[in-house]
Amino acid sequence: MPDITASELHQRQQAGETPTIIDVREPWEFEESRISGSQNIPLGTLPQHLDDLEDHKDQEVIVHCKSGARSSAAKAFLTQQGFTNVRNLEGGIMAYQGS
Repeated sequence: MPDITASELHQRQQAGETPTIIDVREPWEFEESRISGSQNIPLGTLPQHLDDLEDHKDQEVIVHCKSGARSSAAKAFLTQQGFTNVRNLEGGIMAYQGS
């Protein structure tokens, strides 16, 4: 699945869409800044949360971190676990806040 740009995500949110957004940063980073509607599941704990995400296996899931590296790893992991529509937020929250 192709990644998503910050401007595309902004446009979709402004249109009233509420995609599933997973922030894979650490809790302290999530407390400092977050994308509205996102849930915090740090990358290191993602394997323990697979059951929580089971309902989203065939739905769009957008993952993000600070700049895109951790969320790229999260996308690869979720895809390996059978998730069919995982998209990485290009440039992470830094790009999102700058757009």
